[in-house]
Amino acid sequence: MQSAIDDFILYLATERGLSDNYQLSTRRSLEEFAEWLSRTKQIAGPCDVTLALIGDYLAHCKRKGLSAASIKLVVVALKIFFRFLHARRRIESDPAETLPLPRVERYLPETLNEMDVERLLNSVPTNQPLGLRDRAMIELLYASGLRISELANARLENLALDQGTIRVTGKGNKTRIVPVGKQAREAVAVYLDRERPVLVKKRTGSEIFLSTRGTKLTTVRIWQIIKRIARHAGLEQNVYPHLLRHSFATHLLGNGADLRIIQEMLGHADISTTQIYTHVDQQRLKAVHHKFHPRA
Repeated sequence: MQSAIDDFILYLATERGLSDNYQLSTRRSLEEFAEWLSRTKQIAGPCDVTLALIGDYLAHCKRKGLSAASIKLVVVALKIFFRFLHARRRIESDPAETLPLPRVERYLPETLNEMDVERLLNSVPTNQPLGLRDRAMIELLYASGLRISELANARLENLALDQGTIRVTGKGNKTRIVPVGKQAREAVAVYLDRERPVLVKKRTGSEIFLSTRGTKLTTVRIWQIIKRIARHAGLEQNVYPHLLRHSFATHLLGNGADLRIIQEMLGHADISTTQIYTHVDQQRLKAVHHKFHPRA
């Protein structure tokens, strides 16, 4: 079983180009399944795995207290693992082929309204050290809907301020080109002109956003900066980097943007992931109707 898992993870890395985090998560799921098979069923190889055994394991996971979302990740890992083995003719049949995915309750994403975004941006003390950098980061997060990892890894050679675009690498090492709004372009340009040159050290790379040591900012540090600025703005809502991404999508949709275009800008592989924002917008419409319609 371990040899099969190693080969499969190598396939995910080399042929599918999936992220290190995805590989680690999938390996963990498969190795925990293999350990359970060996300990409880005395099965050491994938050829002896049946659909009934997989069902027993998932029931075991549920008894352990795993959430439906976590169990879904396990099911996905098992399905693609056994599909891989069957395609490579390492097993005669795929025991997970008919395994259904568990239904997971989808939670609507939190968002900031447009006034609170303005309040957050205007509260950045740009007259203080690193204020221009912090303003540029938040402007770019909101203007382009970037993930925090995409912001941290954004590089100068991928930024085209004259064209108003930035190329970023997202999940699965997939690259996409995202528009950058006028105010974000201006904020980034000011930071690049006045503040970034001061932060550059001998070993500085081409990352756009730098720490005081001249190295790229970590995602943890970006998180801390945004938390601090949100507290300074007096926002009661829990503000975090991904909240700006949710707000970006929701505000685009609310102002009439096409869902497919939003999907491309967010880098979602599946339109169903983007469709959750339609529910957010419907909730907003219902709230407005309830508040202002005389017979609501």
